[in-house]
Amino acid sequence: MTRCGALLLALLAISFSIGGEALPQTPERIYRLGVLSVSPGTLQRLRAVMFPELTKLGFTEGRNFIVDARFGPMEELPALARQLAAANPDAIIAGGNAIDAAQQATRTIAIIGAFIGEDPIAAGFAASLARPSGNITGVAMLAPELDGKRLQLLHEAVPGGSRIAALAGRGENAPNLAAMRQVASHEGLTLLPFYAAVLEDYPATFAAIRGAGASALQIVSAPQFFTNASRLAELALEARLPTMCEWRSMAAQGCLLGYGPDYTELQRRVADYVARILRGAAPGDLPIEQPTHYEFTVNMKTAAALGLTIPYQILGRADEVIE
Repeated sequence: MTRCGALLLALLAISFSIGGEALPQTPERIYRLGVLSVSPGTLQRLRAVMFPELTKLGFTEGRNFIVDARFGPMEELPALARQLAAANPDAIIAGGNAIDAAQQATRTIAIIGAFIGEDPIAAGFAASLARPSGNITGVAMLAPELDGKRLQLLHEAVPGGSRIAALAGRGENAPNLAAMRQVASHEGLTLLPFYAAVLEDYPATFAAIRGAGASALQIVSAPQFFTNASRLAELALEARLPTMCEWRSMAAQGCLLGYGPDYTELQRRVADYVARILRGAAPGDLPIEQPTHYEFTVNMKTAAALGLTIPYQILGRADEVIE
């Protein structure tokens, strides 16, 4: 062996061991991902849909990121947001009312928001959709406009009645109801708003809806209703109420109709934001996006249970018909 060859082998040996032991590897950084929401079910949904997308992008829970999740009713969100910000996560995922609480708690930690029912520019969260400029970015769902569209679809699917109940969350659905009133006025419908703050309110609220003589029910966009979809569908069926819900998954749980953004697509977008921010991107440089694909679902099992015949034009427009 030449002198150069021997020297090279010696250098390689030193590179891989000291005293016969392998050199320690530089530990992978562990990121902290905050989650702020009114619904404990949010984390379950993130783990089911968004976290697998994050894994594809190189971030796996327990390997290189951990989750710090805080949940509570709206009135507790500001305090929970301050606690979360004090833990100094690398980014915070928030939706709906939790976005405002998160922003009030920090103007430096990146916030990835799902804007539901609120214009992020008008609300002061972003300078523009193309360039938010602050510490918030995410996906904006124009929930008021969507709830107006849902009311139109519900009326077309169940054309026999003119008194439509709207189940809303207290203090969080005013823009949605305003959009629905415009549609109701145009269509010659009477909109009957009802409110439920917690799961325990539902039975009494449905009894009041029955007493008002509503011919159908629209469940307005709200995280708590998404979480409690199966219970709402059960109560609606007991009340003999055809029901329009927000998501395809809510129709799968028993609502007659579901119309809303493709949930998997939204979670894929959120995962992309999280990955880019953890790699160093500034949230203010990442455009706030809007959904590009919407799903319209008809549950024919529920229709049969209610004794309804769904018009052919509605079935022809559906992306999915659950038999």
